[in-house]
Amino acid sequence: MIIGINGSNEDIEINVCKEKQLTNNRSVGEFALVISPSVNMSLEQYLNFLEDDELLEITPKNLRLRKKILDGTLRYRLSRKGK
Repeated sequence: MIIGINGSNEDIEINVCKEKQLTNNRSVGEFALVISPSVNMSLEQYLNFLEDDELLEITPKNLRLRKKILDGTLRYRLSRKGK
């Protein structure tokens, strides 16, 4: 599933299920991390946002973007073949 927007043209592979180790933390104090809220888009906005290697999943409750090829290594191999 696509979970964010990257400023460069390349995709960033991350595992959202794997938790980052929290070692050597400083106290939060007044510098708390603020996460911006998610962007709710309409069907037309999602269709304009799609790239060539992505799909739009439409369910009764949600609209989700995802990659056509879910395996990251296979996606990398196919992108290298295309060049």
